[in-house]
Amino acid sequence: MDIEVKVPETGDKEGFTVTYWHFKEGDQVIKDSDLVELSTEKAVFNLPSPVSGVLKEKKHQEGGRVSCGDVIAMIKTK
Repeated sequence: MDIEVKVPETGDKEGFTVTYWHFKEGDQVIKDSDLVELSTEKAVFNLPSPVSGVLKEKKHQEGGRVSCGDVIAMIKTK
């Protein structure tokens, strides 16, 4: 099953910059491990993986802009 990883609703109207992916497409990820680093002008935070599985697709690359609710990645579970 493919699971969508979404940018959480934070109320930030400016959006976020994808600053660093901790995994490559095809890598095994573990639930709650840091998946991607997002930043604003005021803060930097890591978005954890919601499930264990394989990082199937990154929807946004480093340097890209995302907003709350955007699908940022797809993880394939068994």
